[in-house]
Amino acid sequence: MRHETRDHVSLITLDRPEALNALSPVMRERLVALLSDASADPDVRAVVLTGTGRGFCAGADLRGGAATAERVPGDVARTLRLGAQRLVAAVLDCEKPVIAAVNGTAAGLGAHLALACDLVLAAESARFIEVFVRRGLVPDGGGAYLLPRLIGPQRAKELMLFGDALPAADAERLGLVNRVVPDGQLDKTAREWAARLAAGPTRALALTKQLVNASLDGDRASAFAAEAAAQEINMTTADAREGLRAFVERRSPEFGGR
Repeated sequence: MRHETRDHVSLITLDRPEALNALSPVMRERLVALLSDASADPDVRAVVLTGTGRGFCAGADLRGGAATAERVPGDVARTLRLGAQRLVAAVLDCEKPVIAAVNGTAAGLGAHLALACDLVLAAESARFIEVFVRRGLVPDGGGAYLLPRLIGPQRAKELMLFGDALPAADAERLGLVNRVVPDGQLDKTAREWAARLAAGPTRALALTKQLVNASLDGDRASAFAAEAAAQEINMTTADAREGLRAFVERRSPEFGGR
């Protein structure tokens, strides 16, 4: 896995192309740590997650006997809680906006990793596969939570029950992807989007992300209360003061991420 922070953007690249960037436990833990670091680092104001080669991420690496090892009741649930679910939660809970730049196949947990991101860019050659049914498995890594909220239960069930590959253009049509771009433009577009986010009011973006994510699980009264509390908190930030001052002075704001 490669990582660098440049111009307030944390760039995370899954770099295991020979395995379509399938996630080993070590890679998964590294990714969780990088997302946690991005949340806590005031110098980081946006995150881009992408891969190398033909795959964005082929999901969890099931090789090495892990898929057939003898287990006792509770082992699988514990592994999921501490592994795939923890990773998806790290994306959803990251306090900085996360862009997925899907460069190729996103399958299983890899698809859910991308769809948990705040914005999803896909190369024309990308495709998304709910591969679990092909292995006789139930979707995990938050799939049954994420997909119905993005495209509704009927479409989600179609993808999960058949396990067909979904091309990038169809994923955009369904609303799983924000934009499809030519393969050669993916990195450039992701960096441009990240730069725009990094120049924004970082704390307001974090609170906005939190409000939208929480709104899908609560009622209107709870959503309205959370919105009011978030705006109360946000009004204490330097960026909010700068935004209001710039409006009064009829100029473009210069946000500092504070």
